[in-house]
Amino acid sequence: MIKLRITSAIALLFAFGALANADTVRLDGMTAGSDDGRPSRGMTQARVQSKYGSPDSVRAPVGEPPITRWEYADFVVFFEHDKVIHAVLKR
Repeated sequence: MIKLRITSAIALLFAFGALANADTVRLDGMTAGSDDGRPSRGMTQARVQSKYGSPDSVRAPVGEPPITRWEYADFVVFFEHDKVIHAVLKR
């Protein structure tokens, strides 16, 4: 019984130690909450269009749930149904 507790405790220490050593990845142009003029997550298509105007091009929905892509001069917006799920700056 004591061996089982000690073994379990050691296993938990190793598990938490592995979590503590996780890496953080930063990608240019993809920071959360950035205020760089892109639409924010959760905005509706109607709100994006009223704020940023009509997109330069629209790709038809693909997949399930349907993902739509709107391209503007400086950024691309991805929608799930009619809500923004991601917006990325163009290089």
